[in-house]
Amino acid sequence: MLDKVAASAAPVNVAKVDRLYLVLQHLPAITRRRPGILVRMSRVRVSAKADYAVRAAVELAGAGEESWTAEVIASRQNIPMPFLQKILHELRVARLVSSQRGPDGGHRLARPAKEISVADILRAVEGPIAAVRGEAPEALHYHGAAEPVQLVWIALRTNMREVLEGVTLADLAAARLPRRISLLARKPESWITR
Repeated sequence: MLDKVAASAAPVNVAKVDRLYLVLQHLPAITRRRPGILVRMSRVRVSAKADYAVRAAVELAGAGEESWTAEVIASRQNIPMPFLQKILHELRVARLVSSQRGPDGGHRLARPAKEISVADILRAVEGPIAAVRGEAPEALHYHGAAEPVQLVWIALRTNMREVLEGVTLADLAAARLPRRISLLARKPESWITR
């Protein structure tokens, strides 16, 4: 399939892609017009919901086989209870978390923490990784000078997947990140907001 896409795609002007990357890298947001639509492309952001979901899942990973109540998770991670309950529901629907009612009830991971990646959690609560205006990057069609923008979004998604799929809840619960992720996070430029 990818070969068909590559064969049918027009040749990409690498110089234009490089210039586009430089522009996108240094601007916090770009606003452009499409017929009848104003599109705002912002920095990649992690929503409060995504952050809370990962933190709650890591707490459950740290609990092992023990079930924890939503109240305990909310207290330990300072997550608003109504928000956490909605997140736990979405994680149950995605079969990442199981729950049990009753006096000994609570929540636990539905499978081993080493089998659940950060990407799994984010997809459960936010949907596909790196969607553009709610669409998959490969479904977008740009024209003229903006044609290579699609390649930038696809490359961004690939890099996000490599990081998010490369870290499991077990890694986080043990405070032991994979070496390549740890090296990325230790780069001085990784700590600079631009």
